[in-house]
Amino acid sequence: KVFQAVVSFVGQDGTIYVIPKSFESELKKLMTEIQNSFKCLGLLEDYCWKKGEACVVRGSDTMWYRGKVLELGGTSLQVQYIDLGCVETVLQCHLYPTTLYTAVPPFCIPCQLYKTVPIGNFWQQDAVNCLQELLTNEEVEIHVQELPDDNPCGKLSVSLYFGGISLASFMAYQKYCVAEDCEDIPKMGLLGGDTPGLPSYVLPLLPIPGDTFPVRVTHLVSPKEVYICLDSSENLVKQSAAEEDASSDSKLESLDEALKLCNENVESVPFLTHFRTEMPCLVEYQDGLWYRAKVLSVEKYAPVQILVQFVDYGSFSVVPTNRLRHIPSYLLKYPVQAIRALLAGFKPASYDENVQRIPYSPEWSMEALWAMMECVEGKQLSASILALSPEVTISLYGDDKNLVHMKLIEMGLADLDE
Repeated sequence: KVFQAVVSFVGQDGTIYVIPKSFESELKKLMTEIQNSFKCLGLLEDYCWKKGEACVVRGSDTMWYRGKVLELGGTSLQVQYIDLGCVETVLQCHLYPTTLYTAVPPFCIPCQLYKTVPIGNFWQQDAVNCLQELLTNEEVEIHVQELPDDNPCGKLSVSLYFGGISLASFMAYQKYCVAEDCEDIPKMGLLGGDTPGLPSYVLPLLPIPGDTFPVRVTHLVSPKEVYICLDSSENLVKQSAAEEDASSDSKLESLDEALKLCNENVESVPFLTHFRTEMPCLVEYQDGLWYRAKVLSVEKYAPVQILVQFVDYGSFSVVPTNRLRHIPSYLLKYPVQAIRALLAGFKPASYDENVQRIPYSPEWSMEALWAMMECVEGKQLSASILALSPEVTISLYGDDKNLVHMKLIEMGLADLDE
């Protein structure tokens, strides 16, 4: 049996409570009936509660839910929301005893991972935190492996998949448990590398080596490594013959126009749930707009944080999954705007341990990076390609027609490299 479900709660013992998608309409109907039946504030007079007694409990959202008393104690009781699985300590004034809905089975199903043993034979707190971050309120796919034993209130043994990834394999990879069937660990998520058939961006046509052409620097990795965009007048979109034959209503004159249209209708574009290296996508930037990007790697797993690169600027960002969407196919027809290039003619100055360094490129000082930024940001620049392989290598000229790196050499932040 395979079914789609939403995880409603993950218990401290690692029990995963799921509500099958097929139950959602019936649960909604029952909840409406309960709200109509109970409009009081709870039971205000003394009442002798019993363990296992059915009740309705008023949640923090002021809604009434079906509940069951688990533990007694003074003015508060430990209660389980039987349609969600969660357990709370609740004041008696927020409860009301009732047998109205006891004939309706709970809508949530308690599950445990099939043939999976947590480290130490119980789920450690950090593992439980990871499960809660990954799964709560998320839609998952459940593969039933074993029904509960003779106990009808037992747990279902399942294989659970989130975003196409096996949960047991993921938790084993994170060293939280040992899973018997985890042969898919090396293939999980981004760990599998490139995926055959993955759509890709169109690469830009570069000018002929030796020609000088106007450029803008859109991102600096180091003084030596930059991302450039060709001047818009030089970087006209060249459509292939196949695109020319496409229906005229699918054509847009420019990438900016296409992105504007996409942003106006972005709510209709589904979020990304499966991640692969180099996968094209849309990413929401700090300005609230969505831009073309590609997935590079998973930086963090609980919660999931994805490293992406904006392909039209070259810059990088680490974002949560709710800021990634699928990319409409018409946005793939435009060549990427940002070109990675190495600057020729200079090298880092002699290493000085007392100077602050770029963490990811320690051969360069931070002062050299700031100086290069001042030379190129917002400036009318020009470039000439010296080599196309193994990497694009250029000479970069400032608006005064001089090589931009000469400023760094004058400041003692770089040396000439013949």
